[in-house]
Amino acid sequence: MNKLDTIDYIVFFVYFIIVSGYGIWIYRRKTGHDGTIEGDSKDYFLAEGSLTWWAIGSSLIASNISAEQFVGMSGSGFKMGLAIATYEWMAAITLIVVAVFFIPVYLKNRIFTMPQFLSQRYNGTVAMIMAIFWLALYIVVNLTSILYLGAIAISSIAGLNLEFCLYMLAAFAVLITLGGMKVIGFTDVIQVFFLILGGLATTYLALNLVAEHYGQSGVLNGFNLMTAQAGDHFQMIFKKDNPNFIDLPGMTVLLGGMWIVNLNYWGCNQYITQRALGADLPTARAGILFAAFLKLLMPVIVVLPGIAAYVLFKADVFGPAEFGSGADLNPDRAYPVLLNILPVGLKGLSFAALTAAVVASLAGKANSIATIFTLDVYKKVLNTEASEKTLVKVGKISVVVAMMLGVLIAPHLGIDKKGGFQFIQEYTGFVSPGIFAMFILGFFWKRTTSTAALFATIGGFLLSVLFKFMPTFVDLSFLAPLGFAVKPEGSNIYEIPFLDRMGFVFILCVLGMVMISLFETNRGVKTKGLEIDASMFKPQRSFTIGAMIIMVIITTLYTVYW
Repeated sequence: MNKLDTIDYIVFFVYFIIVSGYGIWIYRRKTGHDGTIEGDSKDYFLAEGSLTWWAIGSSLIASNISAEQFVGMSGSGFKMGLAIATYEWMAAITLIVVAVFFIPVYLKNRIFTMPQFLSQRYNGTVAMIMAIFWLALYIVVNLTSILYLGAIAISSIAGLNLEFCLYMLAAFAVLITLGGMKVIGFTDVIQVFFLILGGLATTYLALNLVAEHYGQSGVLNGFNLMTAQAGDHFQMIFKKDNPNFIDLPGMTVLLGGMWIVNLNYWGCNQYITQRALGADLPTARAGILFAAFLKLLMPVIVVLPGIAAYVLFKADVFGPAEFGSGADLNPDRAYPVLLNILPVGLKGLSFAALTAAVVASLAGKANSIATIFTLDVYKKVLNTEASEKTLVKVGKISVVVAMMLGVLIAPHLGIDKKGGFQFIQEYTGFVSPGIFAMFILGFFWKRTTSTAALFATIGGFLLSVLFKFMPTFVDLSFLAPLGFAVKPEGSNIYEIPFLDRMGFVFILCVLGMVMISLFETNRGVKTKGLEIDASMFKPQRSFTIGAMIIMVIITTLYTVYW
């Protein structure tokens, strides 16, 4: 039944009051009674020096996990199984790499935004091009997909009007975002609590439903029955004959393009790194490590329910009425279907968890949009003499404008037809290899030039487009024995899997950047290297122990479910 009971609404409004009330309390603590901001723009955008490690870790996860995970990744769990968890588990390893090698570079060089890094390392032209690009990408792709997919999910669960859900999500996110990064960071702790509690409750009920259908009870029995009834859904590494190989091409998830996806997302993304850029290095590293541990838990919350829904669908507990049939079968219905059969009260808790995930991601994205626009566009081009008070005011206006644009644009992009997870991956994947190449060489090779950076930005995009459409005019069957080309179901041409395309483009970008940089520096072109010394990459002992525990857990998981 697609509606909430009175008790469900009570549970949800308790969540709303707790988050809003805590946010207002945090905001009032950092302002005077007349509302005058006591900090500067960096305090507003970055909460400089005030976020604890647990707030940083919680905010990282709250900003990352949204409707595309709850809905899209659960749908992928329904379709392909546990293998989709590679996005989460490989992210945990990536976070360790970012904490050890990326964050020290940012903090040592007092870098607060990604365009600032590009300006400091390359030049203002590269920085401004990328600032405008990031603003467009964050608004048109990320903000809209999170907003629209979240509204669809909430509408289908609560039986509310889609437009109403769209506006309410936007309004709630603006309320949180206007308080600045400190309010976002600390309210995200509560958001993550609801997210994990509600998510675990849904997983518990889903596994129990599987057990009860087969005459047993208990979560462990439910999990064992799932592995018995859907053994093909508990494989982490696909073989070439698997129909889902084109989405997750075998060893590429461990040795190839998945690294580019994750390192670009977690290490070169304003939306994410902003959480740690206002802290000292030990606090930032501890927060990122905490996020890595939480990442291990995410597949339990978002993937296992999808597999449970698949098992129940196979057993005819669910049918065409819930998922459709044939060509119209929609795996993305898995999570909403499960939520709609939750008991009263628990449904309200899970509904709050889903809302928490969406709102936290929207708030984080809007804050990053405001930060880039205010510090890298407005202050540098439109008003170079702007006061701190003016910058904060412009940041708040940017939040409202970005969210309004998101609400207006989202219904017209066909996000519901592509699926939010695929929508984001498809469009960011065209630029991720070039951006990551530009960042990684900019970090660790002082001879990298600004021209080489422009090549990676523009050339990387053009190469991605070329590889995307290459199968229409080149026979790629010669790559099939190597596993770099596959013929999708219903197609008669070989295509390069998405993750492999990213790997190829990244390698070409790096090679191109190296050749351009060597040519220019040999002709006397000067470069601006960053301040780096070996000691800054040495983590504390407690971080090392935590990182080793994560590595052992992930190695065990891949060994068991290979």
